Amino acid sequence: MKEHVITGVERDSIASGLGIKPGDVLLEINNKKIEDIFDFHFLSEDEHIEIKIKKESGEEVCLSVDKEEDEPLGLIFKESLMDNYRSCYNKCIFCFIDQNPPGMRETIYFKDDDSRLSFLQGNYITLTNMKESDIKRIIDYKLAPINISVHTTNPELRCQMLNNRFAGNVLKYIDELYQANIPMNAQIVLCKGYNDKEELERTIGDLLKYAPVLASLSIVPVGLTNYREGLVKLDPFTGEDAKEVIETVERFQKIALEKHGIHFVHASDEWYINAGYEIPGEETYDGYIQIENGVGMVRLMLNEFHDAVSDVCEFSDYLERKGFFKHFIRLTAEEKLYKACLTENKNRVVSTITGKLAYGLKEYIFNELKRIRPDITFNVYPIENNFFGDKITVTGLLTGRDICEQLKGKNLGDALIIPGSCLKADEDIFLDDMTVDELQRTLQVKTIIVKSNGMDYLRSIIGV
Repeated sequence: MKEHVITGVERDSIASGLGIKPGDVLLEINNKKIEDIFDFHFLSEDEHIEIKIKKESGEEVCLSVDKEEDEPLGLIFKESLMDNYRSCYNKCIFCFIDQNPPGMRETIYFKDDDSRLSFLQGNYITLTNMKESDIKRIIDYKLAPINISVHTTNPELRCQMLNNRFAGNVLKYIDELYQANIPMNAQIVLCKGYNDKEELERTIGDLLKYAPVLASLSIVPVGLTNYREGLVKLDPFTGEDAKEVIETVERFQKIALEKHGIHFVHASDEWYINAGYEIPGEETYDGYIQIENGVGMVRLMLNEFHDAVSDVCEFSDYLERKGFFKHFIRLTAEEKLYKACLTENKNRVVSTITGKLAYGLKEYIFNELKRIRPDITFNVYPIENNFFGDKITVTGLLTGRDICEQLKGKNLGDALIIPGSCLKADEDIFLDDMTVDELQRTLQVKTIIVKSNGMDYLRSIIGV
């Protein structure tokens, strides 16, 4: 029987009132064994539950409690999943982890393909290590959305690309989830000469049949580092290739709009930038449903920064009409922020870094900034990715070492802005294990991490 050691009990929680303590072991809820976090949440939702606990002394006790439906018990476990992570069974020809340089922290080389992380963290999974019982549990518990790495609906090609002879069964599972009305999203990592052109059209057409339960499909280009020795040869996409992909996507978007009222299929921002096309408007992205895959990220930042600057401009006009100091004491907190954006830190010099792909975005931000603060000098430094190789151009894969080496001797001014996408999700550390503090000491400049929206970015530039 699987045992789950309790590492913490929330203060004033149900568990605390029942006398449950750290070190106790959860055995069962309502006479059912707990496999992982989903069993725990599903079984503990009821208004009346019985909990079987093994105390540190070894004594087993049964506790009963009446509570509000969905009210949490307040138990904390060492592992967020209450189970070990499931690793990937595949050897995909496009796997980015296989292309990592040596000497990085151990966790970076772990390949997860765990369906539970799809719900908890939004991870995309291949479904290749799932059994019928796993699909049934998703349906029974109504776990959603499930994010699926499809890549191709051609069974033979999928087996080849994933190097897994069972990988062609993906449509069977998607069909079961569709029949059960479980919301899904999907992605395609496009590899030149494999799942592009006619194969791409086939895959989009096959998956469109599952819309709108399958709410979205993103297409991202394969990332190619300098560390592909011994791996399948893959060629980068050209600007002309990008135009062809966009033409295919936009053709299917028209079909999806007519049938389902959604765009359904989305090309990541890289395609538009590499093709030299303007980023589509906000309405194209169906609520930015695939933004974590780099779909619409540029459009969202452009719009948010433009809106932030426009709000400050409107407030400036208001002050001119009504008289600045006369109305200062009646300003709201939001208006005081706008006032600070207009007046504080005169002649400030601030710098930021970007991957080569997003350099045009930072130029747009610079021009927008001039509308309200022409006195501020905003330096944008594109960083070459020497760590992974020059074919990797996104900001989120820049390392502290590359940033430091390429900014030495540069005029960084009063502060250096680092996009939060460069850092580990829960820690101020780069992919090469350099910390933000180390970078700050090396460059001798105040470092600001920006992780949020356009107004936060504007405030960081101005120093509010």
